[in-house]
Amino acid sequence: MRASALTFRRPPAAMRFLIPLGAFGLGAIASANGLITDILDYWEDIVFLSGQHMELVLTAGGLAIATGVPLGVLLSRPHLRRVAETIMQTLNIGTTIPTLAVLALSMTLLGLGFVPAVFGLWLATLLPITRNAYTGLLEVPAHLKEAATGMGMTPLQMLWRVELPNALFVIFAGIRTALAVCVGTAPLAFLIGGGGLGELIFTGIDLSDPGMMLAGAIPTALLAFLTDFAIGRCQMWLVPRGVNPLR
Repeated sequence: MRASALTFRRPPAAMRFLIPLGAFGLGAIASANGLITDILDYWEDIVFLSGQHMELVLTAGGLAIATGVPLGVLLSRPHLRRVAETIMQTLNIGTTIPTLAVLALSMTLLGLGFVPAVFGLWLATLLPITRNAYTGLLEVPAHLKEAATGMGMTPLQMLWRVELPNALFVIFAGIRTALAVCVGTAPLAFLIGGGGLGELIFTGIDLSDPGMMLAGAIPTALLAFLTDFAIGRCQMWLVPRGVNPLR
């Protein structure tokens, strides 16, 4: 049975109104309790560690895109479809095993530091991209492929001019999901010496310091939101109008 691809829908108007209202309310409560001042005491750390955090995400996410999309394309070809689900289930190991365990295995194989952190995050974010690329290409309407064949297109021309444009929205949805998950998972990289905002979060937990913990957690949430928003804009404007339900 074919698995469905991950897609995004616009939130209803009421939800779009409630989100900023809730954020404003939380900000007012934090200000009244002095938490904002406590958080701003770590501003220099926030800026530096946010740079490390995004470096982890961009490296791991870029490698996942560079690996996952071509792999999804290959698995969607007729001669590889019979082994596609077996390979997908192999990739699923990265999502079924807890991320902390994946990072621990990475540390065992590659030691401490940036490289094992990137490897663990790459493995954890690879499946959504590959799955959506594979499923999006399989769901291209058959009559479009038949028309391309009737026009004399080669398989490569059909892939480039017909299949990929029609699957691009679903592929972007997978990338959007994977990168948002990667941003939220990257704090765990601190535990194996990868750096990032996890340093503030876990040190704050160890010291029972809510200000330090929030100084790491709030920027992480903001980075996840901004990453999702940026990929959403790319999804809207780069996917052709005729196959883009957002336009």
